[in-house]
Amino acid sequence: MRPLEPLEPNPSADSSHGPPDLGLVMTGGGARAAYQVGFLRCVARRFPELRIPYITGVSAGAINAALLASHHGTFLQAVRELTGLWGNLTMRDVFRTDTRTLAMNALNWIRQLASGGIGHPRLVRGLVDTQPLQTYLSEVLHCVDGELTGIEYNLGRGCLKAVAISTTSYTTGQSVTWIQGHDVELWKRPHRRPRLAKITVDHVMASAALPLLFPAVGIDGSWYGDGGIRLVAPLAPAVHLGARRVIAISTRYAASEAEREEQVVHGYPPPAQVVGVLMNSVFLDLLDHDAMRLEQLNHLLEELPENKESNLREVQLLTLRPSADLGKMAGEFEAELPRAFRFLTRGLGTKETRSPDFLSLILFQPDYLRALIDMGESDAEARADEISAFLRDED
Repeated sequence: MRPLEPLEPNPSADSSHGPPDLGLVMTGGGARAAYQVGFLRCVARRFPELRIPYITGVSAGAINAALLASHHGTFLQAVRELTGLWGNLTMRDVFRTDTRTLAMNALNWIRQLASGGIGHPRLVRGLVDTQPLQTYLSEVLHCVDGELTGIEYNLGRGCLKAVAISTTSYTTGQSVTWIQGHDVELWKRPHRRPRLAKITVDHVMASAALPLLFPAVGIDGSWYGDGGIRLVAPLAPAVHLGARRVIAISTRYAASEAEREEQVVHGYPPPAQVVGVLMNSVFLDLLDHDAMRLEQLNHLLEELPENKESNLREVQLLTLRPSADLGKMAGEFEAELPRAFRFLTRGLGTKETRSPDFLSLILFQPDYLRALIDMGESDAEARADEISAFLRDED
């Protein structure tokens, strides 16, 4: 397995801190979030001292947001540590992959379904046990009694204004965004609620808890799961907090018209294909719709007469997307999965589709993750001048 290139600043690196109203939005996608690390590596080489006042994350993007917001060092140093987090991650660091644990979880699911609600069958909270991920994140995020104390440190020294982690409340059915920051004005939207809190590893775990696959997390007497399920406007938390220049890193490939018409499965779709389409609609499609709404609003604001005042302000948006289909790419690494887990995924039909999107969400394999990081860095380098101009507040 090829090691990642050491992260060092460019000889012509910019020492500025960047725009004071900069926001970073990192969406979900399970293992696909490693792609975001590649983008951040490119930016860190050019802007090692960059400060991002508003950081938001949802689903696996919440892991990246949490580390960036809580790291005590420079942006370059934070991205180095983030690279180590993803570059060395294995499936065993995320959930238990031994045959006995997987078999017992599957058996308990069957017992619960077959019980018909009679008696007291053992309650199954997820298809896999994610205790290893909780332990791993507690270590790499340097938690103290579960709290990410580095966030308060960065708020105190002024390099961070607010961080937001979005979750979905299974108890109420609402989208709940947990916010830690100074002078935060809370907002109200239908089925979306912001809440002030000291961000903990539980908030991060809840935001990244893929539905049914990963167990929900209990916070303040309620149960929370993946933040992408009900967050219909992933850009909204950063904008509400005060960001006026927003970078959004998507993990969805922008397919051409011809590619969208290609058949990726022949015959009746297997469960893995159905779940993959469902997961895409939950975690990946919403950013595209939200970005379109934002551009339309910016256009309307530009058309307002000069003597017309409005409380709305234009928000500049830069979106980065993968240059290749991460689902199709996942199929190339499927053979490296642990044997017992590979047996289960193939039973769901991951080998019957040419674009196993479901597999790409859970493929926490070092070779796949490093390939995603490399792609993210390469894609960002291809737009390096555009990114630099955006961070220098140039038209």
